[in-house]
Amino acid sequence: MAKVKKAYFCKNCGFEAPKWLGRCPACGEWNTFSEEVISTSSSPSKSLSATITQAPPQRVSEIERTQVSRLDLQNVEVNRVLGGGLVPGSLVLLGGEPGIGKSTLSLQLALTPHGLKTLYVSGEESPEQIQMRAERLGVGNEECYIYSETLLENIIKQMEEFQPDIVVIDSIQTIYTDILDSSAGSVSQIRECAATLLKYAKTHSTSIFIIGHITKDGTIAGPKVLEHIVDVVLQFEGDGNNVYRILRGIKNRFGATFEIGVFEMLDSGLRSVENPSEILLSHYEEPLSGIAVGASVDGLRPYLIEVQALVSNAAYGTPQRNTTGYDPRRMGMLLAVLEKRVGMKMFQKDVFLNFAGGFRVSDPGLDLAIVASVVSSYYDRAVMDGVCCAGEVGLSGEVRPAPRTEQRISEAARLGFRRIIVSGFLRKTIKVPKGIEVVYINNIGELPPALFTE
Repeated sequence: MAKVKKAYFCKNCGFEAPKWLGRCPACGEWNTFSEEVISTSSSPSKSLSATITQAPPQRVSEIERTQVSRLDLQNVEVNRVLGGGLVPGSLVLLGGEPGIGKSTLSLQLALTPHGLKTLYVSGEESPEQIQMRAERLGVGNEECYIYSETLLENIIKQMEEFQPDIVVIDSIQTIYTDILDSSAGSVSQIRECAATLLKYAKTHSTSIFIIGHITKDGTIAGPKVLEHIVDVVLQFEGDGNNVYRILRGIKNRFGATFEIGVFEMLDSGLRSVENPSEILLSHYEEPLSGIAVGASVDGLRPYLIEVQALVSNAAYGTPQRNTTGYDPRRMGMLLAVLEKRVGMKMFQKDVFLNFAGGFRVSDPGLDLAIVASVVSSYYDRAVMDGVCCAGEVGLSGEVRPAPRTEQRISEAARLGFRRIIVSGFLRKTIKVPKGIEVVYINNIGELPPALFTE
């Protein structure tokens, strides 16, 4: 009988060990090792990626410089996150929670008439199920081919036969190769399949979308090397109870990172939202306390978002600090600054913080808007209509300049805001557009008069 060769792999980083270990020596995580069958033969296996034709080595001076033209996917938001379009020969990884809309977005891109030959490979759904979803989306593309398969060798064979411009793999956790004896979704299978697809994409100039599952803590399932192999990593975020979705660029070798695209989930699929400020700002018949507007920038895209805070007397000995879409430790720091520098007795108050639209934000330039909403709720006074904020708050209470402040001011002026509060350090360095007043403050003690006084 053939000898069975086994090894232990870390599910977090893919580190291989000959025996089980409690803690991974590479990434430091605990209880992440799982046993996998590598081979049942004593002879070494030949990797499938090695069979793909390789180009000979070249000198740098001999490499022909070609103008790479990006592929237009006919989707404004996806093109924005990718940096202007899809680069031929790129490998894109799309991750997100179950039911968030990964397959819907991928099928929508494949079915959109863009003149590109597309092969949609599904290991999770049958062609009949995909056809039902295509009817619901209401789009059709005669150049889109559906192929239901999980064996990598068959997929590569069809790709070489059809020569598509774009390939969608749904999903990488369901694809396996006969070279390895481990089950689909294991660390070794994901690593080998991703490496093979990368080699094919680079040698044939075929763009490949890979859909990946995520773990309970929100990271993409499988070894971390999967994210290092691909060219672009996109994260699809959103709340299942909310109709809005965010496509966030985490890694991009061909463009800016941390760019976002906003979508609205409808019965007919995902609709691009080209002006996210419209959905992130609410309109009230009368001013309400605890609400402030912050000018934020995500990637290269400015937008205005509504910050909601509720400050009430603590019913128990320890006050509550609850946030939705924001780092609670950052909020605790801002509350400590308010107590120390302004004299507000936050140790006696429960504080609840929320962002409109279910957005998750980490922009330090929203510190001033968060402080403004807390101050408004603390004193139960509404912020004046048409006022927004953009600035970072330091531990000593000083207001620091926010990145790309000029873009934030221009976005506020475009949406009709009359006043924006920024750091006083920018007094002589920024250009102020017409139609908006810029108020400069140096510390948060100067914030309340700017919020409540004409």
